[in-house]
Amino acid sequence: MIRTLAVVGTGLIGTSLALAAARQGVTVYLQDSDASAVRTAAALGAGTPGPPPEPADLAVIAVPPSLVATVLAQQQARGLASTYTDVASVKYEPERAVLAQAPDPTRYIGGHPLAGRERSGPLAARVDLFQDRVWVLTPSRLTSRTALDRALSLIGLCGAVPLVMQSKAHDDAVALTSHVPHVVSSLMAARLGDGPPQATRLAGQGLRDVTRIAGGDSRLWSDILQANAGAVAGVLTGLQADLAELLTALRDLAGPGRRSARSLDTVVDLLDRGIAGLEELPAGHPGRTPHPASVRVRIADRPGELSRLLTATAELGVGPEDAEVRPTDGPPGDLAVRLTVPTAVTGPLLARVTAEGWDAETDGRPAHAATAPSASG
Repeated sequence: MIRTLAVVGTGLIGTSLALAAARQGVTVYLQDSDASAVRTAAALGAGTPGPPPEPADLAVIAVPPSLVATVLAQQQARGLASTYTDVASVKYEPERAVLAQAPDPTRYIGGHPLAGRERSGPLAARVDLFQDRVWVLTPSRLTSRTALDRALSLIGLCGAVPLVMQSKAHDDAVALTSHVPHVVSSLMAARLGDGPPQATRLAGQGLRDVTRIAGGDSRLWSDILQANAGAVAGVLTGLQADLAELLTALRDLAGPGRRSARSLDTVVDLLDRGIAGLEELPAGHPGRTPHPASVRVRIADRPGELSRLLTATAELGVGPEDAEVRPTDGPPGDLAVRLTVPTAVTGPLLARVTAEGWDAETDGRPAHAATAPSASG
C-alpha cells in the first residue's frame, strides 16, 4: 500500500502519475530541476512542491534514461523514500548503472508505462493517461519483494496493467515497437523540407499517420536512442535490407525497356508482409486492420442504378473506393458490385441495400430484396 509518493521529474509522465495517485488519496510530493515545471504540476493538483518530511513509501524517478542512476543514487543518499522505481523507456543500461551506483539497489525496480502523447511537459499531463495501458516492471536480481509490491500498487492506482520482463528483453521489444517507429517517423517528416513547394498542400491522412509522432522532444529522444542504440541499430539493419531490396525493384520498374515481373513480385511481397505483420498486433489494437468482408450486390441494367447504390451506401462510410464492378452471369447488362467493408459494417449494409430493393449476399448467404427497386431512385 502506498500512502506517500515522491515524484522526481514533473514532465508528462511524472505529472500524470502524480495526478492519478493524488486522485486516489495518496499524498504526493513533487521535485524537478525546473522550478516552473514543479509549480505548474502543483497548480494542476498533482501534489505539493518539495521533499516529504519523512521518507515516502515510494519515489518515482521520472527523468531521461541517462540520468536515472545518478538521480536515484542522489535521492537514496538523501533518504527520499524507502523504495524506488523509474519510468524511463529504456531499462537495461539504467539497471546496470543503478546496480553499480545506488547505495541500496535492493530498494529499486525498473518500470516503464507504455503511454505517452506527442506533447511533453506538465501541461500535457492527464490523470487517465495510464488507464488500461501496459506498465512494464523489470526487477533485477537484487530487487526486494517490497519494492516490487510498491511498484505494483502504483500501477494499480494509475489503472494500468502490470507486465514483468527482463530489462534486455524489454529493450529489444521497444526498439521494434516504439523507438524505430519514432526514427522512421522523423525521417519521413524530415523529407518534407526537400519536397516541391506545393507538396504539403496535398498531405493526406497517410502522411499524418506516418509523421504524427515525429514532434517529440528531440533531446529526450536522442537520450532514449543513445541508451538503446544497439537494439535500435539491429532493427534498422533489417529495415535497411528491406529498403535496399525495394529500391532495386523500383529502379527496375522505372527503367526503360522490358521490366522484370520479379521486381513487381518483390514489391507485392513486401506490401503483403506488412499486412501480415499487422496481424501480430493484439486484437483490438488501434494499429490492427480489421479483417475485411465482402457484400455482393446485383444491380439491373438501368441508367443511374450504380449511382443510386453508391448514394445509398455512402452514409455507412462505403464509397466508390470500396466497390468493384463486374458483369454477372445473369441477364445481359446486369452488374455484380462487390463492396469490401469491415466485418462490423456487413449487417447494416445488407439491411440497407435490401431495403432499397437489391438482392445481396455475404459469405455465400443471400439476403433478398424486400421491395421492388424504385424506378426513380
